Amino acid sequence: MTAPDPVVSVLLDPGWASGALVADVRRGLGERPLRLPPKWLYDDRGSELFDRITRLDAYYPFRAERAIFQRHAAEIAAACDATTLVELGSGTSEKTRLLLDALHDTGRLRRFVPLDVSEGTLRQAAADLSARFPEVAVEAVVGDFTLHLGQLPHGDPSEGGGRLVAFLGGTIGNLYVEERAAFLGALADSLEPGEWLLLGTDLVKSADRLVAAYDDAGGLTAAFVGNCLLVLNRELGADFDPDAYRYVPFWDPTLERMDLRLRAEVPQRVSIPGADLVVDVGLGEEIQVEISTKFRPDGVRRELGVAGFEVTATWTDPDGDFALTLARRR
Repeated sequence: MTAPDPVVSVLLDPGWASGALVADVRRGLGERPLRLPPKWLYDDRGSELFDRITRLDAYYPFRAERAIFQRHAAEIAAACDATTLVELGSGTSEKTRLLLDALHDTGRLRRFVPLDVSEGTLRQAAADLSARFPEVAVEAVVGDFTLHLGQLPHGDPSEGGGRLVAFLGGTIGNLYVEERAAFLGALADSLEPGEWLLLGTDLVKSADRLVAAYDDAGGLTAAFVGNCLLVLNRELGADFDPDAYRYVPFWDPTLERMDLRLRAEVPQRVSIPGADLVVDVGLGEEIQVEISTKFRPDGVRRELGVAGFEVTATWTDPDGDFALTLARRR
């Protein structure tokens, strides 16, 4: 069978990235504490650095989640009746292909809807997946999962099943508590009762292992986190001196999250013309760039329950480092 061309819908305005970056910089660097959202780490250089990080021995999350799919994808596929798979923040959909294989083997899969902000990556992945699964309609969406949940394609009642939304990679941990509640609530509102969520969460473990995963000796993670300053210099004409900041990762045992920051080694006045902003950064002052919350299964169940989901199954990797939780919209 000849693979049909994938459908690609672009929901982001052409100027979305620049407008969103300016808004985030004004909000995050215009008040204290200083903060930048992690999504601005992922330009071409940042994405390449992160791909290298996922292959480091100490960085377990990618391998652990993939191991769950390798062992349990068929069980996940059998545990839900979805005919449409939606993936939020899909990227290349590398791990998701194991789930797609399993759903395809059930004979129920009719459609795959990957959503990502990177149009180039999404188009390539959509073309690859159309060739791999010619019987499955691939309807890619260039969009932001914080903005466009309500505009995702719905399941077809004539197919006898609804949607399974996959939100993988532990990305949920990059959201603060109130942001997670708002996101999960909005996701529940976008689904029909009986539709599904598959959520990937990194689990709490020893502080030594966590810090090692986010502070490699080769400096890849430091370069990745520091990349946000290069993005601001390039996109908004800022004059950050990246060499004047030191990468500082630490484990917060109270909030059970990794906190990734850049600490100023010298005081600086930074001009950001594109955001019409001047920031005085004091000696030792830190810019929080990313958090990565780690979860406990009971906590995941509780947060999903508040949002309107009922957990039906949880799978972990052999070492218990990572979890995939299947939940149904009540």
